[in-house]
Amino acid sequence: MKIDAAIVGMQAGPDEQRVDKRWIMAYNAALGELSDKAHPLFPVSYEWPATQALRKSSGLQEINARLVHAQHDLALHREIVAGDVLSVTARIVAATQRRPGTFVVFRLSAQDARGEPVSTTHYGMLYRGVELENGERTLEQVEDPPASATSLQRAGEIAISGTAAHVYTECARIWNPIHTDPDYARAAGLPGIILHGTATLALSISRMVSFFKIESVKRVRCRFSGMVFMPSTLTVHASRADDAIAFETRDARGAVVIERGWIG
Repeated sequence: MKIDAAIVGMQAGPDEQRVDKRWIMAYNAALGELSDKAHPLFPVSYEWPATQALRKSSGLQEINARLVHAQHDLALHREIVAGDVLSVTARIVAATQRRPGTFVVFRLSAQDARGEPVSTTHYGMLYRGVELENGERTLEQVEDPPASATSLQRAGEIAISGTAAHVYTECARIWNPIHTDPDYARAAGLPGIILHGTATLALSISRMVSFFKIESVKRVRCRFSGMVFMPSTLTVHASRADDAIAFETRDARGAVVIERGWIG
Protein backbone atom coordinates (compact mmCIF):
# COMPACT_ATOMS: atom_id res chain seq x y z
CA MET A 1 0.00 0.00 0.00
CA LYS A 2 1.22 3.49 -0.89
CA ILE A 3 0.28 7.14 -0.41
CA ASP A 4 1.29 9.68 -3.05
CA ALA A 5 2.74 12.86 -1.56
CA ALA A 6 0.81 14.75 -4.26
CA ILE A 7 -2.19 14.70 -1.90
CA VAL A 8 -0.52 17.46 0.14
CA GLY A 9 -2.41 20.67 -0.54
CA MET A 10 -5.74 18.98 -1.24
CA GLN A 11 -8.68 20.60 0.52
CA ALA A 12 -12.30 19.88 1.45
CA GLY A 13 -14.93 22.38 2.49
CA PRO A 14 -15.97 24.78 3.64
CA ASP A 15 -18.51 22.59 5.39
CA GLU A 16 -21.26 24.30 7.39
CA GLN A 17 -21.95 22.96 10.88
CA ARG A 18 -24.67 24.29 13.18
CA VAL A 19 -23.88 23.87 16.87
CA ASP A 20 -26.87 23.53 19.15
CA LYS A 21 -27.35 22.92 22.86
CA ARG A 22 -28.46 19.33 22.34
CA TRP A 23 -25.22 18.42 20.55
CA ILE A 24 -23.05 20.09 23.19
CA MET A 25 -24.89 18.37 26.02
CA ALA A 26 -24.80 14.99 24.27
CA TYR A 27 -21.02 15.24 23.84
CA ASN A 28 -20.63 16.05 27.53
CA ALA A 29 -22.96 13.18 28.48
CA ALA A 30 -20.71 10.74 26.61
CA LEU A 31 -17.98 11.80 29.05
CA GLY A 32 -20.27 11.39 32.06
CA GLU A 33 -20.84 15.12 32.47
CA LEU A 34 -24.04 17.15 32.78
CA SER A 35 -23.30 20.57 31.29
CA ASP A 36 -24.47 22.82 28.47
CA LYS A 37 -21.02 24.41 28.12
CA ALA A 38 -18.94 23.15 25.20
CA HIS A 39 -16.15 20.81 26.25
CA PRO A 40 -12.65 21.92 25.15
CA LEU A 41 -12.45 18.93 22.79
CA PHE A 42 -15.92 19.44 21.27
CA PRO A 43 -14.38 20.68 17.97
CA VAL A 44 -13.60 17.06 17.02
CA SER A 45 -17.36 16.63 16.52
CA TYR A 46 -17.95 19.42 14.03
CA GLU A 47 -14.61 18.74 12.29
CA TRP A 48 -15.51 15.12 11.50
CA PRO A 49 -17.57 15.66 8.30
CA ALA A 50 -14.82 17.77 6.69
CA THR A 51 -12.25 15.18 7.73
CA GLN A 52 -14.28 12.41 6.12
CA ALA A 53 -14.80 14.40 2.93
CA LEU A 54 -11.06 14.99 2.57
CA ARG A 55 -10.22 11.34 3.20
CA LYS A 56 -12.60 10.33 0.44
CA SER A 57 -11.45 12.91 -2.11
CA SER A 58 -7.76 12.16 -1.46
CA GLY A 59 -8.15 8.38 -1.63
CA LEU A 60 -7.14 7.91 2.01
CA GLN A 61 -10.53 6.44 2.88
CA GLU A 62 -9.61 3.32 0.89
CA ILE A 63 -6.90 2.49 3.43
CA ASN A 64 -8.81 3.68 6.47
CA ALA A 65 -8.26 0.38 8.30
CA ARG A 66 -4.54 1.24 8.40
CA LEU A 67 -5.20 4.57 10.13
CA VAL A 68 -4.10 5.31 13.68
CA HIS A 69 -4.77 8.72 15.23
CA ALA A 70 -1.21 9.54 16.28
CA GLN A 71 -1.06 13.20 17.24
CA HIS A 72 -3.42 16.06 18.07
CA ASP A 73 -2.90 19.81 18.39
CA LEU A 74 -6.00 21.92 19.01
CA ALA A 75 -6.06 25.70 19.43
CA LEU A 76 -9.27 27.30 20.70
CA HIS A 77 -9.57 30.94 19.62
CA ARG A 78 -12.77 31.52 21.58
CA GLU A 79 -15.45 29.60 23.45
CA ILE A 80 -17.88 27.58 21.31
CA VAL A 81 -21.52 28.32 22.12
CA ALA A 82 -24.93 27.00 21.12
CA GLY A 83 -26.14 28.87 18.06
CA ASP A 84 -22.74 29.03 16.37
CA VAL A 85 -22.83 28.45 12.62
CA LEU A 86 -19.35 27.31 11.72
CA SER A 87 -17.57 26.98 8.41
CA VAL A 88 -15.04 24.12 8.59
CA THR A 89 -12.24 23.61 6.06
CA ALA A 90 -9.88 20.63 5.98
CA ARG A 91 -6.52 20.69 4.18
CA ILE A 92 -3.68 18.20 3.96
CA VAL A 93 -0.57 20.09 5.06
CA ALA A 94 2.06 17.37 5.46
CA ALA A 95 2.98 13.83 4.43
CA THR A 96 6.19 12.33 5.79
CA GLN A 97 7.69 8.86 6.10
CA ARG A 98 8.11 7.34 9.53
CA ARG A 99 9.41 3.92 10.43
CA PRO A 100 5.94 2.43 11.16
CA GLY A 101 4.33 3.99 8.06
CA THR A 102 3.25 7.29 6.50
CA PHE A 103 2.37 10.26 8.71
CA VAL A 104 -0.28 12.58 7.27
CA VAL A 105 -1.44 15.84 8.86
CA PHE A 106 -4.77 17.56 8.27
CA ARG A 107 -5.30 21.18 9.29
CA LEU A 108 -8.91 21.77 10.28
CA SER A 109 -9.97 25.42 10.46
CA ALA A 110 -13.33 26.59 11.78
CA GLN A 111 -14.66 30.13 11.35
CA ASP A 112 -17.90 31.67 12.58
CA ALA A 113 -20.51 33.50 10.51
CA ARG A 114 -18.46 36.72 10.69
CA GLY A 115 -15.35 34.98 9.37
CA GLU A 116 -13.60 35.05 12.74
CA PRO A 117 -11.49 32.01 13.72
CA VAL A 118 -13.02 29.68 16.30
CA SER A 119 -10.68 26.67 16.35
CA THR A 120 -7.68 25.28 14.48
CA THR A 121 -6.59 21.65 14.71
CA HIS A 122 -3.58 19.84 13.34
CA TYR A 123 -4.74 16.23 13.18
CA GLY A 124 -1.87 13.77 12.75
CA MET A 125 -2.57 10.29 11.36
CA LEU A 126 -0.22 7.35 10.94
CA TYR A 127 -1.03 4.88 8.18
CA ARG A 128 0.60 1.68 9.43
CA GLY A 129 2.74 -0.22 6.95
CA VAL A 130 2.01 2.26 4.14
CA GLU A 131 4.84 3.68 2.00
CA LEU A 132 5.02 7.32 0.92
CA GLU A 133 5.64 7.92 -2.79
CA ASN A 134 7.33 10.93 -4.43
CA GLY A 135 9.14 12.26 -1.39
CA GLU A 136 8.06 14.07 1.74
CA ARG A 137 6.05 17.26 1.41
CA THR A 138 5.05 19.88 4.00
CA LEU A 139 3.17 23.14 3.54
CA GLU A 140 3.71 24.28 7.12
CA GLN A 141 5.74 23.25 10.11
CA VAL A 142 3.90 20.80 12.33
CA GLU A 143 5.07 21.00 15.92
CA ASP A 144 5.87 17.81 17.80
CA PRO A 145 4.68 18.01 21.44
CA PRO A 146 7.72 18.32 23.72
CA ALA A 147 8.43 15.90 26.53
CA SER A 148 7.83 17.18 30.05
CA ALA A 149 10.91 18.01 32.13
CA THR A 150 8.96 17.72 35.39
CA SER A 151 7.76 14.62 37.24
CA LEU A 152 4.06 13.85 36.88
CA GLN A 153 1.77 13.19 39.82
CA ARG A 154 -1.42 11.15 39.84
CA ALA A 155 -4.32 13.51 39.10
CA GLY A 156 -7.27 11.16 38.79
CA GLU A 157 -8.78 7.89 37.61
CA ILE A 158 -11.09 7.21 34.68
CA ALA A 159 -13.43 4.22 34.56
CA ILE A 160 -14.12 3.14 30.97
CA SER A 161 -17.31 1.13 30.53
CA GLY A 162 -17.77 -1.65 28.01
CA THR A 163 -20.18 0.55 26.03
CA ALA A 164 -18.08 3.74 26.11
CA ALA A 165 -17.13 3.67 22.42
CA HIS A 166 -20.72 3.16 21.23
CA VAL A 167 -22.00 5.99 23.43
CA TYR A 168 -19.21 8.34 22.35
CA THR A 169 -19.79 7.48 18.68
CA GLU A 170 -23.45 8.48 18.81
CA CYS A 171 -23.06 11.54 21.04
CA ALA A 172 -20.00 12.96 19.26
CA ARG A 173 -21.42 12.01 15.83
CA ILE A 174 -18.13 10.40 14.88
CA TRP A 175 -18.71 7.11 13.09
CA ASN A 176 -15.70 4.83 12.55
CA PRO A 177 -16.37 1.06 12.67
CA ILE A 178 -13.01 0.32 14.31
CA HIS A 179 -14.62 1.61 17.51
CA THR A 180 -17.95 -0.19 17.32
CA ASP A 181 -17.75 -3.22 14.97
CA PRO A 182 -15.72 -6.17 16.37
CA ASP A 183 -15.48 -7.87 12.95
CA TYR A 184 -14.09 -4.71 11.34
CA ALA A 185 -11.63 -4.21 14.19
CA ARG A 186 -10.35 -7.79 13.91
CA ALA A 187 -10.01 -7.41 10.14
CA ALA A 188 -7.84 -4.36 10.84
CA GLY A 189 -5.53 -6.50 12.98
CA LEU A 190 -6.91 -5.64 16.41
CA PRO A 191 -8.18 -8.08 19.04
CA GLY A 192 -11.38 -6.05 19.39
CA ILE A 193 -12.90 -2.59 19.25
CA ILE A 194 -10.96 0.29 20.82
CA LEU A 195 -12.00 3.58 22.38
CA HIS A 196 -11.60 6.69 20.24
CA GLY A 197 -8.37 8.54 20.93
CA THR A 198 -10.36 11.75 21.20
CA ALA A 199 -12.61 10.17 23.84
CA THR A 200 -9.58 9.17 25.90
CA LEU A 201 -8.17 12.68 25.46
CA ALA A 202 -11.46 14.39 26.36
CA LEU A 203 -11.83 12.29 29.51
CA SER A 204 -8.24 13.10 30.48
CA ILE A 205 -8.87 16.82 29.97
CA SER A 206 -11.97 16.65 32.16
CA ARG A 207 -10.00 15.07 35.00
CA MET A 208 -7.34 17.77 34.83
CA VAL A 209 -9.84 20.62 34.57
CA SER A 210 -11.38 19.33 37.80
CA PHE A 211 -8.08 18.52 39.55
CA PHE A 212 -6.35 21.81 38.73
CA LYS A 213 -9.55 23.92 38.71
CA ILE A 214 -8.84 25.21 35.20
CA GLU A 215 -11.24 27.98 34.13
CA SER A 216 -10.52 27.92 30.39
CA VAL A 217 -8.52 25.86 27.92
CA LYS A 218 -6.82 27.56 24.96
CA ARG A 219 -4.71 24.73 23.57
CA VAL A 220 -4.44 20.94 23.82
CA ARG A 221 -1.55 18.88 22.45
CA CYS A 222 -0.60 15.22 22.74
CA ARG A 223 0.61 12.02 21.14
CA PHE A 224 -1.48 8.86 21.20
CA SER A 225 0.82 6.00 22.15
CA GLY A 226 -1.49 3.09 23.00
CA MET A 227 -4.93 1.61 22.50
CA VAL A 228 -7.70 1.58 25.10
CA PHE A 229 -9.87 -1.54 25.23
CA MET A 230 -13.14 -1.75 27.13
CA PRO A 231 -13.97 -2.07 29.92
CA SER A 232 -10.85 -0.70 31.58
CA THR A 233 -9.50 1.81 34.07
CA LEU A 234 -7.15 4.66 33.20
CA THR A 235 -5.14 7.03 35.37
CA VAL A 236 -4.09 10.57 34.52
CA HIS A 237 -0.73 11.89 35.73
CA ALA A 238 0.04 15.61 35.48
CA SER A 239 1.95 18.60 36.83
CA ARG A 240 2.08 22.35 36.27
CA ALA A 241 4.90 23.57 34.05
CA ASP A 242 5.13 27.33 33.59
CA ASP A 243 1.80 28.49 32.11
CA ALA A 244 0.71 25.01 31.01
CA ILE A 245 -0.04 21.58 32.44
CA ALA A 246 1.91 18.56 31.30
CA PHE A 247 0.17 15.19 31.45
CA GLU A 248 0.06 11.58 30.35
CA THR A 249 -2.63 8.92 30.61
CA ARG A 250 -1.88 5.30 31.52
CA ASP A 251 -3.84 2.08 31.34
CA ALA A 252 -4.40 -0.38 34.17
CA ARG A 253 -1.00 -2.03 33.54
CA GLY A 254 0.78 1.32 33.71
CA ALA A 255 1.39 1.53 29.95
CA VAL A 256 1.15 5.06 28.55
CA VAL A 257 -1.73 5.54 26.09
CA ILE A 258 -1.42 9.35 25.82
CA GLU A 259 2.04 10.85 26.05
CA ARG A 260 3.56 14.32 25.77
CA GLY A 261 0.22 15.86 26.66
CA TRP A 262 -0.10 19.59 27.28
CA ILE A 263 -2.99 21.86 28.23
CA GLY A 264 -2.52 25.60 27.97
